[in-house]
Amino acid sequence: METISDTTYAPSVSPPAVRPRATALRCDGLVKRYGDLVAVDKLDLEVFAGECFGLLGPNGAGKTTTVEILEGLTAPDGGRVEVLGAAWGTAHDRTLRERIGVQLQETQLSEKITVAETVRLFRSFYPRGRGVDEILRLVSLEEKRAARVGKLSGGQKQRLAVACALVSNPELLFLDEPTTGLDPQARLQLWDIVEKFRAGGGTILLTTHYMEEAARLCDRVAIMDHGRMIALGTPDELIASLGADQIIALNATGELDERRLTNLPGVRGVRRTGSESAYALTVSDIGVALPALLAELKTEQVILNTLTTHQATLEDVFVSLTGRMLRDG
Repeated sequence: METISDTTYAPSVSPPAVRPRATALRCDGLVKRYGDLVAVDKLDLEVFAGECFGLLGPNGAGKTTTVEILEGLTAPDGGRVEVLGAAWGTAHDRTLRERIGVQLQETQLSEKITVAETVRLFRSFYPRGRGVDEILRLVSLEEKRAARVGKLSGGQKQRLAVACALVSNPELLFLDEPTTGLDPQARLQLWDIVEKFRAGGGTILLTTHYMEEAARLCDRVAIMDHGRMIALGTPDELIASLGADQIIALNATGELDERRLTNLPGVRGVRRTGSESAYALTVSDIGVALPALLAELKTEQVILNTLTTHQATLEDVFVSLTGRMLRDG
């Protein structure tokens, strides 16, 4: 007797197509010159909707100029810009400005009016948006609503500047070095505001020269130097590109042979850091590299003055790419 199998054959099903991420803003071949200075040099950039994208670099790298062009405040000398599907300089400019929020590197607010009056004034510029009380709660300035702007601390003024950028309930938020000069507590408060905005589905373009800020807030980071993008990726990807987990920094009396240091077990790279007696070693295995380094110092009869270790950071990525510190400018 023929046996009939009860196996059911299902038609093959193709995996669901991966949908491309929507683009919130982009620029292609962006150029801006000030006389002989090329502030932005053929920059290509794309920011996806819903992400916090960081522009990281020293002062003078071209971050602020780039952002001012993307905000529609400065005209480029070359290239193409698209923000939320539209270009600046068209009939859509007014509508586009209602969809973005801008916090400038330096925001000059009237110091004679109160916090609530300032937010109410900015809210009046838009046909729709958030209420004054809602915005003050969002930036934790409810208790300062009746205080005059001139009496606020630096951190409170920065939060007020961000509040003014949020009154229209924007889709895209530009933050140009929002925490420069703030104390650690004020910086954490601003980070919390940024994270809440992103959690609500907003898109953020953030410029900073604080490596820890970019690592904490940003989904992706572009490192800029001399108007050009020199690296792009997630913070973890950029740090992993060093090929090392930790950095050993040392200062010694006496000169060391960099080639011998590079050949030590666990060491991936060596560079001088500001003086003939200061070195930084990128290492993949500190448990192996550190004893080998100390043995080398003893062999060469070099006196160790200081030695520190730290996890590799975005600062180390920048130094590896440019040979100088992020804050050197």
